[in-house]
Amino acid sequence: MDDRTADGGGLAPQAHANANGTAGENGKTTKLKIFRGDAEGGEEVEYELPMVEGMVVLDAVLNVQAEQAGDLAVRWNCKAAHCGSCSAEINGKPKLLCKTRMEEYDGEEIRVHPLKAFPVIKDLVSDVSWNYEVSRSMTPFTSDAQAPFTMYEEDVERLYEPKKCIECFMCQDVCHVLRTHNKHAEFAGPRFFVRAQWMEMHPMDNQNRLKYLHEERGGVGYCNITKCCTEVCPVGIKITDNAIIPLKERVADEYYDPAKWLMRKLRGNRNGARNGG
Repeated sequence: MDDRTADGGGLAPQAHANANGTAGENGKTTKLKIFRGDAEGGEEVEYELPMVEGMVVLDAVLNVQAEQAGDLAVRWNCKAAHCGSCSAEINGKPKLLCKTRMEEYDGEEIRVHPLKAFPVIKDLVSDVSWNYEVSRSMTPFTSDAQAPFTMYEEDVERLYEPKKCIECFMCQDVCHVLRTHNKHAEFAGPRFFVRAQWMEMHPMDNQNRLKYLHEERGGVGYCNITKCCTEVCPVGIKITDNAIIPLKERVADEYYDPAKWLMRKLRGNRNGARNGG
C-alpha cells in the first residue's frame, strides 16, 4: 500500500486551491486542533486555515501539512474511502478523514488524534501492525476442492458482506476490550471475527476455528455485543449481528451444550483408557 505520510505525497484539490494560506470562499476560515507527538507523548496544536465548500477533514489536515507544519505525519492513500489508510479519531470517535466533511462540525471544536487502541508512531499515524500478527495467527481458508467452486447462490450472497472490509481498523479501535482494557494478547477483535465468520460459513472451507475463538487467541467471549464496532464501520458491515453473535452461538453450542459436553467427557475417558490412563 502506498501510504503517504509526513512529506505529503500530493495534496487534495481543495488544499491546492488555497495553498497560499488566504481565506477560503467568502473569507471563511476554520480551526483544527491536531495531536502532535509520538510514543513518548505530545500535545494538541491549533491551526487556522481557509474553509472551502465540500472540504473533508483530510483536506484540512493536508492543507496544514503543506502550509504550516511540513513535518506533520498523516497516513492516507486513496482519498475515496476505499483503502482505510486515513483512519483517525475526530473528537474522540474513529472516522475516515477522507469521508468526514468539515461541515459536520460547523460551530464545533474539531480535534484530530491518532487511533487510541494502538501505539502512536508520530502525530496522526498509529502502529497497527498488531492486527497483522492476529491475522497470521488464524487458520487460513482451507479447502480440498479446487477452484472454481460450484456453490448455491444463497451461500455466495452471504459471503459478500464480510469481504467489503477495508481494514481501517476503526472497529478494533472503538472496541472497549482493546481500547479500554488492553486485551490485545487475548482478543482478536471485531475485524477478525468478521474474517473468521466468513471462513466458517464458506461452504468450501474445511477447518474448525471454534477452539481458536474460545480457548486460544480469539477471546470472543470478552465481547458484550454493544454494537459500537458496527456503528463505526464505514462500509456498513453489520459486525455484531452477522459475525460476532453467530460465532458466539457456535462457541456456546460446542462448549456449553450439555450433550456435547458429555460426549467430550466420554471420548476423553475412552481415549485415556486406550492409552493406559
